[in-house]
Amino acid sequence: MNNRRDFLKALSASTAAAWAARAPQLLAEDEIKHPAARADSCILLWMAGGMAAPETFDPKRYQPFVKGAPMKDILSTFPSIRTAVDNINICQGLEKIASVMDRATLIRSAVQADLGAILHSRHQYHWHTGYIPPQTVAAPHIGAWMAKVLGPKNPVMPPFINIGQRLEGVGENEELKAFTTAGFFGSEFGPMNLPYPDQAAAAVRPPQGMTPDRFQSRRALLAKLIAQSPHREYLSDHQQESMLRSLENAHRLLSSKERDAFDITLEPKEVYDTYNTGRFGQGCLLARRLVENGARFVEVTTEYVPFFQWDTHKDGHSVVEKMHAEIDGPIAQLIKDLESRKLLDRTLVIIASEFSRDAMMEGGPGSKATDQATVSGDTLESPAHYGLHRHFTQGSSVVMFGGGVKKGHLHGATADERPLVAIKDPVSISDLHATIFTAMGMSPKTVFDVEKRPFYATIDGKGKAVESIFA
Repeated sequence: MNNRRDFLKALSASTAAAWAARAPQLLAEDEIKHPAARADSCILLWMAGGMAAPETFDPKRYQPFVKGAPMKDILSTFPSIRTAVDNINICQGLEKIASVMDRATLIRSAVQADLGAILHSRHQYHWHTGYIPPQTVAAPHIGAWMAKVLGPKNPVMPPFINIGQRLEGVGENEELKAFTTAGFFGSEFGPMNLPYPDQAAAAVRPPQGMTPDRFQSRRALLAKLIAQSPHREYLSDHQQESMLRSLENAHRLLSSKERDAFDITLEPKEVYDTYNTGRFGQGCLLARRLVENGARFVEVTTEYVPFFQWDTHKDGHSVVEKMHAEIDGPIAQLIKDLESRKLLDRTLVIIASEFSRDAMMEGGPGSKATDQATVSGDTLESPAHYGLHRHFTQGSSVVMFGGGVKKGHLHGATADERPLVAIKDPVSISDLHATIFTAMGMSPKTVFDVEKRPFYATIDGKGKAVESIFA
């Protein structure tokens, strides 16, 4: 399954199977012991497109642009700066995040598998679901697992909200839809998608000019259409009932006071301006408001669009410089705001990406994956090649705040010289998910019967939480 067409074909088959499936049944309920929850809410700050660790949270030897410099010498194109923690430095351009690193655990040894081809779609699917695509069933997003197993924190608020990613009109939209879903759990556990944070308020209000009676009649008509659809034979009772419950949940939100949480213009101007570096910054502000009002899981993304944002295949340094400016202030302010509202201890905030980047190699040492990026020549001849362009899976950074993790803690390490692989305490995606689930009070061994086969929260239930990062 190394090409995009085969990948999409297999994903379509698994999605169709999910629609036809009966309701998944929780297995071994009496045997699985859920850990005590350290957090009630989770915010995933998703650096979509491949955030290079040596340009952000794992600085290496700095080499300024010099025409003719050997490419093999380019490890970081930003110098390191001190943080609020003596033994942790990060990259220049992240000064505000540096000031709050004393509230964080920094994992520098996250690793991802080579999946045959280092494709963003495959790695984003793997990270968000914990499963390598394609699967014979539609695997749920990590947020859907929390929505299903933990339930809503506030029954009015959607338990899973996805901010900043367009699922229509952008490249690879079908691949993005494949993991931005509740999979076999059903529509009610899927994400509420809010691609534009500044328009989120409109998503929880009836159309302008529509009377309450007319809105109510339209809702009733939609429910009837779902129940009497000519395609009903392709929709299981479970999926139909889940869709109807999702509709009811949405209607309940539209008539609640919590809908004001979606309106970021209600924030004081000085607060709004602090966050407003663009859609991602606005998304961080929206996430804070949603968590304050009882959202369980919120993902905020810089948005994945091929060759955009973190997906740097040319002009890497200048693009990442722009990305630093977009994320630095909002992330730091989010942490400070959660802390001042006494929410940080019970909110797990995660900064992550599908993989890192290197200037020279694709995947990792010895990888047989198909190259997705190339470097022109052995020397640095143009600013367009100054930056880390290739997809690197063997040494990525993940930052965690709150949720019971240690403060000012460093876990793992990568080599100081190329190849920049994890050389101490590596953390796989399965173990990272186990750590997240454990913080949220959910066992990584949680398992459902899906079409007479067990499907676990982590592969075969074998994911192990990195207990050493918890206070």
